[in-house]
Amino acid sequence: MPVHRLNHAVLYVRDVERSVAFYREALGFEVVMGMRGAAFLQAPGSSNDHDLGLFEIGAAAGPSPAGRTAVGLYHLAWEVDTLDELERIAVTLSELGSLVGASDHGTTKALYAKDPDGLEFEVSWLVPASLITDETLAARSAIRPLDLAADKERYGAQTRGGIGVSIPA
Repeated sequence: MPVHRLNHAVLYVRDVERSVAFYREALGFEVVMGMRGAAFLQAPGSSNDHDLGLFEIGAAAGPSPAGRTAVGLYHLAWEVDTLDELERIAVTLSELGSLVGASDHGTTKALYAKDPDGLEFEVSWLVPASLITDETLAARSAIRPLDLAADKERYGAQTRGGIGVSIPA
């Protein structure tokens, strides 16, 4: 049987309490289990045991060299149901000083942010399969600035994303 989805990710962080507070405020994650120096968080609406594990390694930890001087993970991506939710998260990430980018990849509308340790993550909405056109597919060849107002007009603010793509139809 092939792999069919990512169950959870684990990050090393400088301060687990600071990271827990960030992921709670930024993305609504809740702690489902914790112990000294570690926490396991679940995303709202997730059926996973946990979606994110955090392990504290201390304030003296240096920044990750991944992508600059070493290979390593670039980012994690979490999917939201609607463009309204993507917009709400964009506002929250901006208020936290965490938002570092927003891109339109044709079939994916994406926000990019960094957590308190500088680890990058993505929050995205996927165009449902029934709304993907030849134009949408062709737009994947270039990265454009995200225009949430135009996308909400085109697809609907409450249209559930990912249906037939990442979520079975």
